[in-house]
Parts: sequence; structure tokens; C-alpha cells
Amino acid sequence: MSPFKNYYILEIFLGSLKLIEKPSFGVRIRIKFSNLFSRPSLVIGSFLVIILTYLVIAPIFSILSNSIRLTRMDAILSGGKFGDFTYKYIDRVFFSSISENIFWTPLLNSLTVSVFATLIALILGLILASLITSTNILGRKYLGFLLIIPYMLPSQAIATAWITMFKNRKVSGPLGMLEAFGINPPDWLAYGPLPIAICMALSYFPFAFLLFSNALNKIDIQLEEVATTLGAKKIAVWSKIIMPLLIPTTMSVLLLTVARTLGTFATPYILGTPAKYTLLSTSLYSSVRSNESGVVAVIAIVLSFIGIMLLLVDISVVKKWQRFVTVGGKGIKRPPSKLGVFRVPTTIFAWIIFLVAAFGPFLVLALSTLMREPGNFALSNFGFAYWTGIDVPGMDQPGIFTSPEVIIALRNSFLIAGSAAIICGILGLIVGYAVVRLPGSFISAYLRQLSFLPYLMPGLAFAAAFLSLFAVSRGPIPALYGSLSLLILVMVVTYLPYASRSGISAMMQVGPEPEEAGMVLGAGFWRRTVSILAPLQKSALVVAIILPFITGMKELSLVVMLVTPGTELLTTQSIRFLDFGYTQLANATILIIGVVVMISVLILNRVTKTNLATGLGG
Repeated sequence: MSPFKNYYILEIFLGSLKLIEKPSFGVRIRIKFSNLFSRPSLVIGSFLVIILTYLVIAPIFSILSNSIRLTRMDAILSGGKFGDFTYKYIDRVFFSSISENIFWTPLLNSLTVSVFATLIALILGLILASLITSTNILGRKYLGFLLIIPYMLPSQAIATAWITMFKNRKVSGPLGMLEAFGINPPDWLAYGPLPIAICMALSYFPFAFLLFSNALNKIDIQLEEVATTLGAKKIAVWSKIIMPLLIPTTMSVLLLTVARTLGTFATPYILGTPAKYTLLSTSLYSSVRSNESGVVAVIAIVLSFIGIMLLLVDISVVKKWQRFVTVGGKGIKRPPSKLGVFRVPTTIFAWIIFLVAAFGPFLVLALSTLMREPGNFALSNFGFAYWTGIDVPGMDQPGIFTSPEVIIALRNSFLIAGSAAIICGILGLIVGYAVVRLPGSFISAYLRQLSFLPYLMPGLAFAAAFLSLFAVSRGPIPALYGSLSLLILVMVVTYLPYASRSGISAMMQVGPEPEEAGMVLGAGFWRRTVSILAPLQKSALVVAIILPFITGMKELSLVVMLVTPGTELLTTQSIRFLDFGYTQLANATILIIGVVVMISVLILNRVTKTNLATGLGG
């Protein structure tokens, strides 16, 4: 072969290499996009990162900015420029002449009430959980469910029932039930720290009850059996074995309950306002009503910081103690201990707690709406006047069934809570898909933490953050304040931690094999989702939808500062009725919420074949 011919072949070979070595820019882009969309989890995860970063992180940065930037009104009054850096609001909250009234005293009051409410809730929850899971108390099968009913009720239910029973002439409106019998309750019993702490404890002890019950059912009973075999008495078993193993749960109950009570609005507002007893939540609300957005931002940041620190401490403590927890692997059910002569007294105690925390408030609220005159138990005094609006004494308002405000609020509640629940449920499963299908990646870790972040913030503080972000238009995003969209959006983001955890847990039970089989058969992503993933995730989707719906229907702290006259919900409408002295209408509205929530819980139980009291014994 001649040198010329060899050179010619080499030239052709190098030319072909050059052609395939560097395709054009357009070809390279198409290849990259093709590779990208061949992994839908990557596309979905990237999209979620962008959206959730804006919806979760941006409100936090917005409220941080509001705390150190001049508002329009203050800029006009001070001659400054809108958005200028300032320490004014920090100084007003922490160091000014009014800081005592707007922050330091409310902070002390909040901590005092929260600690006492938490201790009561913890003691009640531990005692009742021990009785239901470990003893032969009468009716334990039913008490396990009945004792968590207060946790399903709107936060203002027990407080409203309390003020209906114990109110005095310090508050206008109809007579309290005790007043109608000639009894004038003292102010300290009707309003202020004592009733606030008691009502909060009655609302939150089911939370402690659930945590303690589940923890007790997970303890390996073989430890108890060995100790008993060695001659240890029941008291020794509980003090030396059971209680040390309950330390993580006890710390969780303490920290989480304090975090929740600090952000509670309804109870302090209803029972604290008449006595001018202010907590951080009500101080924040007052600042919102006064259009002091800078002060609102600072107080919201403090509430968020306290909530985040408490929950981070809880996570740290639980991790630290988790290694000492012994969980039985045989699924052996703890045999109930015989109470002997204490069986009847303990049963009476448990039923009294149920009556006081759940049945009693329902009864008080119902009676107040059925009695034309409080305290008159004559049969002729009972009727549906407050429901129909016909022949109502001393009230110029229509009845519940004919009130335009209630009808609008009912429609809004179903529309907002329902829409938020559906979006939240679907979004939770999508987050779960991205997290599970991208194991070990930055996107997976980031989404897992980001979707949990709203759980760390008190509802009132997170609402303030959303208000600061969406009160005005920002770029292509219009101002959402005063619209149903804002309420739906804030509920979706706030309840996402529950839905995302459900979605992650559900997706971890589904391996990649079914999807891979669908890909082999030529099914696209949408077809695989509808035909393979969706049927496997039905139960998780139901849970991820119904639970946010239940929470949304009874939500108040999250929405009280975001509603407007056209976007009132049942919860906020009940507060409006109370503000105007229409106690019976407020109570009727709360009853409607309670009935809707209870029906939703029953549907959840029926569809998922479970109940909220699962693992409580009996």
C-alpha cells in the first residue's frame, strides 16, 4: 500500500472521529434534555425544590426583612424612605417604654400558662395511657377513642364552653349559665391564667395520651416479665424499668406541648381578653390589627425561634435516648394488670376526664343554642330559635341556618380546607416519590428537610410570614391578601409536613421494580403513574387528604390574621360572633365544625380500616 493511500485512509478516519467527537450545540442540548426526562424523579425533584423554596423559605426571609426595614407608613411619618434599614421595630419590642406591654409581660404570661398547661396535660396523658394500655379498667375499648376526641375539636371549643358556663357581667352579652342560677363566678375563675391553662391542658392532654400509649405498647414486655419473675413488685417495675424507657416520650410531650401552646391563639383570646391578660399570640394579633407590621415581624420571629429551638431540642433528646429504648419484636400484647378495688375509682376518674374535656363542652354548647333564656330548663324554653332565627330574644341577627355570614363561612371552609387537603395530599405523594427515588442525593435530603420546616413554626407566626410576603405584588406574583388563594396556599404549605411524611413512608414500601416493568413494556411516566403507582398509594393518599382536611376545618391560629370579610371561615366567624356578644351563634358555629370533623374522622377510620386510637389497647 502506497504512502499516499495510507494518508488518505488516515485522513478519512480522523475526519470521522471529528464528526462524532463534537456534535453541534443543539444536538448536545437535545441529548441532555433527553437524559434528564428519562429520569422523571430528577425533573420532579428539581421543580419541587424551586417551588417549595419560594413557598417555605421566601416568607421567612420576607418577615426577617420586615423586622429591619421601614414600612411605608413609618417612612411617611419619620420622613425616611420605604425599605430603609432600621432598628426601630427591634427597639420598640425589646427596649422601648411599651416593650413591657407588647412583649415582656406577654412572654412571661405565655411561658407561665404553657408550662402549667403542659404539666397538667402530661400528668393526665401518662395516667390515662397507663390505665388504658396496662390495666383492666372498665370500658378500655371505648375509652381509647373517646379520650382523644378533645384533640379533634376546634381549639376554641373548650374555651367557649368555659366562658359560656363561667362568664360574669365583666363581659356583655347573654347571661352565663351559672349567672342564670344566681351564682356570680369570680373573675379569676372566669378569665385569665387559670382558665386558660386548664382549657389548654384539656385540649392537649390527648396528644400526650397518644404518645405515651404508643410508647407503652412498644416496650418489650419480656423486661417486665423477667423483673416480675425475679420478685420485683409492680411499683418497682414501673419506677426502675418502664419510666426510664419513657424518658424520650416524656421529653417529647413536654417540648412539643409547650411549642403548641405558645402558638395557640383562640383560648388566650377568648379567656384572656376580658381580663386584659395578654400572651405572645394575642399580642401579635393586636399588632396585626394595629397595622404595626414591623412589630408583628419581630414578635413572629421570636415565636418561630422558640418553636424551632424546642423542636430541635426534642429531636436531639429523642436521638440521644433512642439507643436505650427496647422495642419488642414479637408483637406480644401487654396483659392487663388487675386493679382490684381500684378498678371502679379509676374507671370513674377516666370517664370524668372524658366528660369534662369532651362531652361536657359539647353539652354546654348545645344547651346554650337550644335554650331561649339561659338557666331556664322549662320544656317551653327549648327550641331552635338560634338556629332558625325565628323569635330570638334580644338579637337582631338571623339564625345559623339563615345567616348569610355563616353560609359564606361554611362554603369557604369546605372550599379552602378541601382544596388545600387535595393539593396537599397529591403534593405529599409527589414529594415522597422524589425523596425515595433519588436516594442519597442533595435533592432528596433538601426536600425531606424543607417539607418538614413548616412544622417547626407556630401557625400564627407562619401566617404573619405569609402576610408579609403576599400582602403586596412582587414581580409576576400578584398580591394575594384578601383572596381564597392565599388561605389555600398557606394551608397547603403548613400541612405539607404531614402529607410528605405519609408520602415518603408510602413510597418506601414500593420498590422500583413495578415502574421498571412498566418501562420495559413501553409505558410512559404518566401511564406508569396512573396504572401502577396510584393504585398502590390509595390508602396513603386518603390519609394525606383527610388529615389536612380535618385540621383545616378546625384551624384558627393560621388563618385569623389572613381572612377578610369575604373570606371568613367557620372558625373565624365564631370568633366574630363572640366579639359582638352573640355567644349562642358562636357556639352553634363551633358545633357545626365539631360535627364535620367527627364525620371526617369516621370516614377516615372506615376507608383506611384503622382508627386514631390504634395501639391504645383494648
